[in-house]
Formats: sequence, C-alpha cells, structure tokens
Amino acid sequence: MLIQIETSSDIPIYTQLSNQLIELIARGQLKGGDVLPSVRSLASDLGVNMHTVNKAYHELERKGIIRIVPKSGAVIDPSIRDGISHEHRLRIIEELKPIIAEAIVLGLNAEEIQHLTSSILLDIKEV
Repeated sequence: MLIQIETSSDIPIYTQLSNQLIELIARGQLKGGDVLPSVRSLASDLGVNMHTVNKAYHELERKGIIRIVPKSGAVIDPSIRDGISHEHRLRIIEELKPIIAEAIVLGLNAEEIQHLTSSILLDIKEV
C-alpha cells in the first residue's frame, strides 16, 4: 500500500491519508473486507502521529467506507461496491457542489469541468 504524505501541503495530513485510502479502494488495490494496518503501525510507517491516523480512520468510518471493530481494527466495508445509498449520494453532492462552483468562479465552463472529471475518472480507473 503506497501512501505519500506531503507535510508541506495545505491539506491536513489526516485528509491526505483518508483521500489516498479512498483512491486505493477506488483503484481496486484495496477491497471490501480488507483489514487496514493498525493505527500504531500505519502512523509509524508514515512517520505521523497516531492521532492523525485515528482521525483519518474515523473520517472514513463516518463516510461509511470502513468499519472500526474494537480489538480487530479497521476493515473496509465489504458492501461498499454494492450500490450507493441515498444518504451517501446526498453527501457526495453536497461535497461536490462547492468544488464545481469554485471551478466556475475561476473560469472553467461546463465542458471543461466535464472533461476534467472524465480525465480524473480515467486516471483512477487506469490501474
């Protein structure tokens, strides 16, 4: 599992970690039912604070992507590719809206936004 943390980034480390784990799942490199490394182990491997990894894991749990099982660790939800729930769809729409609005404000038109989105999808699905 290749995760790279950019300490000089404006994006918080826990967000970088949760985003990269989501991308690994989207690329199929991690699958439903896979057990993630322990908080202590991953923190040590990445050279970050355990609380940072814990925060990332709890963020993924809040999003319904992993389950944190006491004394067993974090497990990728086995049902995550079984279809999206209404609640998950609404959350994604709410998270995408400001990003799309920002793109429009910065000068991208609808066609450019669609092209950019298609490029990102192709990049994620390449692996």
